[in-house]
Parts: sequence; C-alpha cells; structure tokens
Amino acid sequence: MATKLEKTLKREIDIDGKPYMVAISPEGVKVTQKGFRRGPELTWRSIISGEAEMSQQLKSSVEESGGE
Repeated sequence: MATKLEKTLKREIDIDGKPYMVAISPEGVKVTQKGFRRGPELTWRSIISGEAEMSQQLKSSVEESGGE
C-alpha cells in the first residue's frame, strides 16, 4: 500500500554538475537550483490534464522559429 503525500519531500539531484533541489508536495513538483528560491513549478492538475506538456511544446516551437 502506498503512503499518502501529506507534506513536502525534498531531494537533491545533480544535473550537468550543478546541484538542484526537487520538492514534491501535495500541490505539485518544484525544481530549484540549490541555494536559490525560484524555479519551475508544476501542479499535479496541469501534469494530469496535459497542460504542462502543451506548454512545453509551445515553448519549444517558439524557440525553434526564432521568436521570443
């Protein structure tokens, strides 16, 4: 049986030699560079609905076309 997620869990990961903190909470997931406060954050609802994926695809499309 799985344990309910009732409080934030924090774990450190290494990406390209830089430490990042991953916070998994009942609200969603947030990744920040260690020592910083701001970073990308996704709600569970946006992940499940596909909104997060559509947003990423749109961003990639705009970057490929040379837009801002």
